[in-house]
Amino acid sequence: MNYFDLTGKRALVTGASSGLGAHFARLLARKGAHVIAAARRVEALEDLATSIRASGGSCEAAALDVTSSASIAALKGRMAGLDILINNAGLVQPAPPLKITEANWDTTIDTNLKGMFLMAQAAAQAMQEAGKGGSIVNIASILGLRQGSGVLPYAVSKAGAIQLTKQLAMELARYDIKVNALAPGYLDTDLNGGFWETEPGKAMIARIPQRRLGQLEELDVPLLLLASNVSPYMTGSVLTVDGGHLLNSL
Repeated sequence: MNYFDLTGKRALVTGASSGLGAHFARLLARKGAHVIAAARRVEALEDLATSIRASGGSCEAAALDVTSSASIAALKGRMAGLDILINNAGLVQPAPPLKITEANWDTTIDTNLKGMFLMAQAAAQAMQEAGKGGSIVNIASILGLRQGSGVLPYAVSKAGAIQLTKQLAMELARYDIKVNALAPGYLDTDLNGGFWETEPGKAMIARIPQRRLGQLEELDVPLLLLASNVSPYMTGSVLTVDGGHLLNSL
């Protein structure tokens, strides 16, 4: 039995132009979903959609700025019949706390937390109107559950994302909409690969109980578990995938 068959499902992935978002878009398409890949960088999205279609999947690109209500409203028509939202758009602007500017704070919180709420609200409205329920997966981080140096606004935004997940799960359950969060630990990606070769990077890896970075593919089953109908009684959960990082001592 293919537990994660998403044939006939419509899925929207935010922040899909690169990194985790692009990976999740490819994953859902491979499982049979029609994927709406959304982000600000439309050219990168078009390349992604073309690649997915060339591999036999179904995907369309959509311009989206999650911090803009007008941009989200422009996407509303394409959300009709939506089954799955992967609320992935986010950013980090590392800086020590005494050097964080108001602009740094606003940009991070607006993108990672306000944008997550606005997209969850829009998706939930579409799901409620269709009357068939749905699944919202908010991409959080282990930094929403513990502290890390130089990432204050990011950590606060991800802690907010976790509480947002629980609150929405409670209030949207009546519409058969489940809301869960995926909280990855440190991953080996193209965006941060160089850092892990430095002495500070190696020291951080040494503190992970499994003594290694996670791979993008290791998020596949956890994401599909939360996004699919396999877990209908699972809502308000925060699923960590971190090699045991949260278990180490401070």
